[in-house]
Amino acid sequence: PDLTGHEKFGLGNVKYNISRIHVTAVELPSASISLLPGSGIKLVIGNASLTIDMNWSIRTWMFKDSGRGTVHISKVLVTAIFSTPLDNTGPTSISLTSCRTTSGDVDIKLNGKT
Repeated sequence: PDLTGHEKFGLGNVKYNISRIHVTAVELPSASISLLPGSGIKLVIGNASLTIDMNWSIRTWMFKDSGRGTVHISKVLVTAIFSTPLDNTGPTSISLTSCRTTSGDVDIKLNGKT
């Protein structure tokens, strides 16, 4: 979905819109799954990266601008724990118990209209 909003900076408001958000690349070079005895499954994804392309626009009382942008997020680490009930009374279910994500680098490039 598009991201639209406004923020107050100094002497006025800044209105922004980020639209046509597309994930153009995902890399998961290191992933592992391990069983946690009696409780569930642990998933670890390391050194992952994600690239997103988008349109952006900004408007203030003084000026307006718009263009295309790219966001590249790298050195992402995701650790997720899933619980799996061990009773045989019904269909197997999996629940997300915890999830932690950290990222190392974020590179943002904004290009204005020419």
